[in-house]
Amino acid sequence: MPDAPIRIALVEDDVAFQEALRDSVAAEADMQLVDIASTRAQGLRMLEQPAADVLLVDLGLPDGSGIDVIVAAQQRWPTCAVMVSTAFGDEMHVMCSLEAGALGYLLKDSSAASIAAEIRSLHRGGSPISPLIARQILVRFRAVDRPCTPTPASCAQTLSSTPRASLSAREQEVLEYITKGFTAEEIAGLMAVSRHTVLTFVRRVYKKLEVHSKTEAIFEARNQGLLGA
Repeated sequence: MPDAPIRIALVEDDVAFQEALRDSVAAEADMQLVDIASTRAQGLRMLEQPAADVLLVDLGLPDGSGIDVIVAAQQRWPTCAVMVSTAFGDEMHVMCSLEAGALGYLLKDSSAASIAAEIRSLHRGGSPISPLIARQILVRFRAVDRPCTPTPASCAQTLSSTPRASLSAREQEVLEYITKGFTAEEIAGLMAVSRHTVLTFVRRVYKKLEVHSKTEAIFEARNQGLLGA
């Protein structure tokens, strides 16, 4: 009898990524995508169902941190291998995820096809980690004079206590528009300003949030409570 397919669960709010992974898994005879959650709350409810073999978790969810899902999975799905797939490669997110129980950590510059291969590796006992993250971990543990890895509880507190950026009314408006997926041209039309003005606001928002991309801006804004539920 052939081996049962690898049962995969996904906690991810990016619809495009959901579809890309769905297509990639569908092309693999030894994999099956059994459930998808788009929020932290849905992810926690997912864990009330029979355990998957692999749980893929994004950290920047609309209603909180994916780290909470990882911690809960250790209790409810102890046999499930957890891997992070996220845009965030900073030390705090990496170390908190690994301390919470993640066995792999991939940045979203990986293709959906390569993630399928990494899922297979994880299921077979590997620990897939993006090269940049692996280097960061090595540097971290070579610095013996630095504090030890934080606990999941302290991570959640640290990540949720980030000081709020002070945005102007127009900057806040632009932030909310980009969160909803509008392009610079569409925002310019909605605000009755030029595209150049919109891009200026975007740059100011990025600078104040200390980020470099739309994905990071949305996550950081949600983390700071700058966006509604």
